[in-house]
Amino acid sequence: MEVHIHPFQLHSVNKEELRPLYLHTSPEFCMKELLASDEGFDKIFSLSYCFRDEPDSPIHRSQFLMLEWYRKNERYESIMQDIEGLIAYVIEEGKKRNFPQRLKDQKLIKKTMQELFQEELQIDILNYSDIPSIKNLLKNYSDVPVPNVELEWDDYFFLLYLNRIEPVLIKYPLLMITEFPAPLSALSTLKASDPRVCERFEVYINGIELCNCFNELTDANEQRRRFKIQNDLKQKIYHYQLPDPQNFYQTMDKGFPPSAGIALGVERLLHSLFDIENPFFY
Repeated sequence: MEVHIHPFQLHSVNKEELRPLYLHTSPEFCMKELLASDEGFDKIFSLSYCFRDEPDSPIHRSQFLMLEWYRKNERYESIMQDIEGLIAYVIEEGKKRNFPQRLKDQKLIKKTMQELFQEELQIDILNYSDIPSIKNLLKNYSDVPVPNVELEWDDYFFLLYLNRIEPVLIKYPLLMITEFPAPLSALSTLKASDPRVCERFEVYINGIELCNCFNELTDANEQRRRFKIQNDLKQKIYHYQLPDPQNFYQTMDKGFPPSAGIALGVERLLHSLFDIENPFFY
């Protein structure tokens, strides 16, 4: 349901009309249904293909392998430990197989999004939490291409982030970015002690984004409100909407437990660590 994630919609057999069916962009909704069930699932994972209707690039394919896992009744700090352990394990396995090692420094560096902007641009990004302020901020960066149309807050943010912050992240071989600004909360909780930020993190290896983790939102009404905003923006920007995820709403209404979850691109992991382009050849 996120604005900038696009599913492939299916055609009918005669290819004359679209069907209300889609290839999944993530197994998230189904996995959360398992967590909310009475069957005792509390630590689950999925390793499967996902599909996103987006342009191909050296680090993105329309069909790709996603590793996604969840911990019931735990916070996202537990998954921080998971990802550190997983990366260390994969590096050691790669050494046993004599794979070329691209990650020279295995020490994980943690920085908040606020710290990154302060260090690289000498600004506190949390002071620019509305559209007028962040739009005005971008006037200070002539090298950031801003379209001559009205954008949403996250669009202005990512124009600045992708042009001035992400290119320098390669200097951190292994980096975890935490506490994103609240407008980027998506399906994550806001930090109780500072609601200007949300409880999510991403990991970068050699400048490549690897994964995205949320301390999961459990409030069904807030989830509906956010999805409504996301779908309205999808209509405004891309001129289409998705049907409401009724099964997922039923899961949330049933009472979704406190949880944390993460999605990791498998090809990206192998590429960033070992320069492997296609894991099936290994």
